[in-house]
Amino acid sequence: MLRLAVPYVRLVSIDKAAVPLQHDPNFAASIRPGARHYGMDWLRIAAFALLILYHIAMVFAPWPWIIKTAHSYPALIPPMALLTPWRLPLLFAVSGYASRKLYDRSGGAAPFARSRASRLLIPLAFGMAAIVPLEMWVRVAEHGYQQGYLHFWALDYWRFGDLNGVTFPSWEHLWFLAYLAAYTFLLTALLGWRGPQVLAGLDRLANWLARDRRLLWVPIVALATLRLSLLFVAPEHQGLVSDWGGHSQYVPEFLFGFMLAGAPQLWPALARAWKPALLVAALAAVPVLAVEINFPGAAVPSHAVMALDRAARSTMAWATILALFHIADTWWNHDHPWRKPLAEAVFPFYIVHHPAIVLIAWVTMPLGLAPGVQFALLLGGTVATCLATYLIGRRIGWLRPLIGLSPKPVAIAPAAAQYRPAR
Repeated sequence: MLRLAVPYVRLVSIDKAAVPLQHDPNFAASIRPGARHYGMDWLRIAAFALLILYHIAMVFAPWPWIIKTAHSYPALIPPMALLTPWRLPLLFAVSGYASRKLYDRSGGAAPFARSRASRLLIPLAFGMAAIVPLEMWVRVAEHGYQQGYLHFWALDYWRFGDLNGVTFPSWEHLWFLAYLAAYTFLLTALLGWRGPQVLAGLDRLANWLARDRRLLWVPIVALATLRLSLLFVAPEHQGLVSDWGGHSQYVPEFLFGFMLAGAPQLWPALARAWKPALLVAALAAVPVLAVEINFPGAAVPSHAVMALDRAARSTMAWATILALFHIADTWWNHDHPWRKPLAEAVFPFYIVHHPAIVLIAWVTMPLGLAPGVQFALLLGGTVATCLATYLIGRRIGWLRPLIGLSPKPVAIAPAAAQYRPAR
């Protein structure tokens, strides 16, 4: 998974609007330095919305999760199996894109690192102190824990080891912040050491990948090879220092987004690759879905089948990312009054949604509600909780950094979105 290139369209400013001077259907216009790509904002919003729906569906799906309904629904296997391979890689790719934009505006590696530390580590610490304990209490309560929440938080949460079969400490869904912070700071250290050389190397790589169909096939081969080389060597276990299979996929996808944001010549390569990428993703989905259906629950496939499944997942993830990036660039790159508040609300929604789902499901499960009613209650209650957190938190100065918002609102002049030639 990596990068691309191609000449890009020169823009000229006329009455505050950028107009492409060339009209080639194979080329996309470059984004002017500092301009905001609205399509990537919409893609980020959509990716986190899917994440919330996915976690709500896990309450009803046949796979193990924190809290489950009395009956599982196998009909959820196909749509969720087709979403699983690319939902997390997409988040890392989009985060890489946003990180490059922030780096370019920060003025250097040191201020960028300080900015990222405040926006990632503070919410992570707050979440582990005030948000994650709610989920962990439900976990141990499901395994027989009898004490109330305050007793749990004060005396039993701050431990290293097991309690009622649950391992402590845990960052639960906030693992994404920990991974993203680690990738960001490692890259920042490299940029601080050899910044110009690193950026020049990424640009050369982008130019090389943009030729022919390299952008599609080279990353697929690289990602699948990395995944398979670790499959039977390192256990597939989530953890910052143990999830080598995950890192082998997430790091390249994060770097691809970082590179893409600084290499506008890559967009034409995406435009050429997105249709073949959709076909490749559809073909890779076949073994992914077949394995999920034929090996349900804790059933373990043979090594050959498992290797095929992991290679197909890597392939599907990369191909889907390419297609979605092109869709965001071509059809979603326009502003709307809701874009800015939704983009700002993504972080608070992400921090709060998981415990909201767990607690609402845990409290309402004994009521024996119909599945449709239960789902509507989970969705409505989760969205309401997240929305309240955002609307209240954004008005309280000291609370803003804790839920992932900037310390204070900053008025930003509207930036020109990307313009592309008329088709």
